[in-house]
Amino acid sequence: MAEVGASKYLSVWPAHNLHLRRTLRSPIPKTFNLKPPIRKSFRICHSSLVNQQQQEASFTEEEKQLIDALIGIQGRGRSASPHQLNDVERAVQVLEDQQGIPDPTSSDLIEGRWQLMFTTRPGTASPIQRTFVGVDFFSVFQEVYLRTNDPRVSNIVKFSDWIGELKVEAAASIKDGKRILFQFDRAAFSFKFLPFKVPYPVPFRLLGDEAKGWLDTTYLSHSGNLRISRGNKGTTFVLQKKTDPRQKLLAAISTGIGVREAIDEFISLSKNVAKDEPILLEGEWQMIWSSQIETDSWLENAGNGLMGSQIVKNDQMKFVVNILPGIRFSTIGKFVKSGAKKYEVTMDDAALIGGPFGYPLEMETKIILELLYNDDKIRISRGYNNILFVHLRTDGSK
Repeated sequence: MAEVGASKYLSVWPAHNLHLRRTLRSPIPKTFNLKPPIRKSFRICHSSLVNQQQQEASFTEEEKQLIDALIGIQGRGRSASPHQLNDVERAVQVLEDQQGIPDPTSSDLIEGRWQLMFTTRPGTASPIQRTFVGVDFFSVFQEVYLRTNDPRVSNIVKFSDWIGELKVEAAASIKDGKRILFQFDRAAFSFKFLPFKVPYPVPFRLLGDEAKGWLDTTYLSHSGNLRISRGNKGTTFVLQKKTDPRQKLLAAISTGIGVREAIDEFISLSKNVAKDEPILLEGEWQMIWSSQIETDSWLENAGNGLMGSQIVKNDQMKFVVNILPGIRFSTIGKFVKSGAKKYEVTMDDAALIGGPFGYPLEMETKIILELLYNDDKIRISRGYNNILFVHLRTDGSK
C-alpha cells in the first residue's frame, strides 16, 4: 500500500450451572468413568494438495515458501508472532535477492488490482493502515495503472459486497525501474445503498509534500501473481493477484461468508491429488470454525472439541479451553489408527484447572476421526451429524 504523511488525515465462556462437590486438588487423577461413554462419530482426513493448488496459481518454490509463511497470520501481520514474522522476513529476503522481473515498473505485469496479504506495521503506520488493514473482515486492495493518460495508484478498502468501499487515489509517475512516485489527490466512499459517492474530506491540494510518497517494487513474479513492495515509511507489503486456495478458505472464515461453499470446493480439489497415506500430524491446533452452533453447555462444547485448541503429541490428544482468566478446562486421551484415514480416540481424563490445582470431572468421550484435509498449516474435519471443523496450526512446528 502506498504510504504518505497525509494519510494521517484519513482518518468468556459463560459458566452454566456446574455442580461441583469436590475441593480443588492436585495432581489430577487419570480416569473417571462414572457415566456411560458419549460416542461421537467425528470424521477427519488428510491430503496434500498444496503443491498442485499453488502450481495452478503459478507460484515458484521460493514463492510457495512465502505463501506458506503467510498462512495463519491474522490481521495481515498485525497479530503475527515473532516466529511467524521471522518466517515471512526470510522468505521475502530470498525473493528480493532473486529480483524477479527486472525493472518491474516497465512491465505490464505490475498493472491491475492487487490484494494486500501482509504488511509490517512500523510506528509510522498511518491511521488508515491501523484502522482498516488489520481487520480481516475487510478486503484491502491496491490498483496500479501506469500506462494510461492519467497514471494512478489507488488504495481500496472493501467493507463488503453489500456495503461498499473506500478508495484513496493518487496521481502516479515512474521514477525508475523500481520506484513509483505518487501524490494523493482524492478519496471517496462508494456505498451500495447510495446512488452517489461520498467524498472523504481531506484537503490534499493544501497538504503539499505531505500528500506525496513513493513505492518501490522489490520483487515482481514472472507470473505476475506476487509482488513485494516497500514504502517511503519503511513498510513492507506483500500483495497477490491470485491467492492460494487455503488463503481463500481462511478469508471466507474471517468474513463468515460462504464458508461451507469454500470448504466444499477446497475438499473437491484435494480428492484428485491425495496420494500418500494420511497421518494425524502432531502440534497445537486452534479451532477457528465449526458448522455446529455451540450448545448451552460449555462443558459439552469443550468436551466435544467445539471450542478451544487441540494438542496432538505422542499418540495422545488434548483438548484445552480457557474458560476464565486463570481457569481452563482440559481433557486428555489416547488415539490409535483404526484404518485408512481413521483414528479411534478415547478422551477419559478431564479436569478444571486453576493454577497448580485441578478438579477432576467424570466424563468419557469416544471419537472416530477421519481426515478430510490436513497439511502443516490447516486441518479440516467432519464430525457426527455432518459437523465440519477447521483447525489452524498455532505452534509453528512442522
